[in-house]
Amino acid sequence: MAVGDQRGGDDRDDREGAGDQERVVASVNYRLAPEHPFPTPLHDCYAALSWLADQPDVDPARIAIGGASAGGGLATALALLAKERGEITPVLQLLAYPMLDDRTTTRTDIDERHLRLWSVKSNRFGWRSYLGPLHGGDVPPLAAPARYEDLSGLPATWIGVGTCDLFHDEDIAYAERLTQAGVDCTLHVTPGAYHGFDLVERKAAISQAFTKAQVTALAGALT
Repeated sequence: MAVGDQRGGDDRDDREGAGDQERVVASVNYRLAPEHPFPTPLHDCYAALSWLADQPDVDPARIAIGGASAGGGLATALALLAKERGEITPVLQLLAYPMLDDRTTTRTDIDERHLRLWSVKSNRFGWRSYLGPLHGGDVPPLAAPARYEDLSGLPATWIGVGTCDLFHDEDIAYAERLTQAGVDCTLHVTPGAYHGFDLVERKAAISQAFTKAQVTALAGALT
């Protein structure tokens, strides 16, 4: 939400996920916080989704959306916004350690000794930047998807996270809520993995298994 661009780590997974089949891949160069706080990045993502659905070589009934970290949070919010507007219905949301709950910034029970790359301090900066003037006030559910009450009717979901990731608890809770709402949700938990481990240690067996699980979920949804 506050760092990165369309050429970041998500794009690598998009290309690998496309595999050797003929699939159209679009990576969104959404505007970044804090210069452009919520809802601008989310609206940029929806504009890109609408554009993609209108392309002549794209089947609007077979679109998957996804992202990692803050991008995963935006993809989650995008699925919720698409549900609200009823114009486009993605077949899958593919979420790698998504950033979903601003309330994690207020927790006092987090043991930071096993966290890497994304700390409690980083998380506070990220949410403060993304929420802008909404920070500390009445946060809209589309800004922090974990606050969204009705998760029914969302597309099939794949969520992956490591046990040493700051987002572990909020991602597990969201996956459980999706299942309770009747959404087909696959939860992939990697023991000992930290935030962004698959991008830092790409050749590690657990990283390759993490990526393979995403490719498998994507292929199944688009078949």
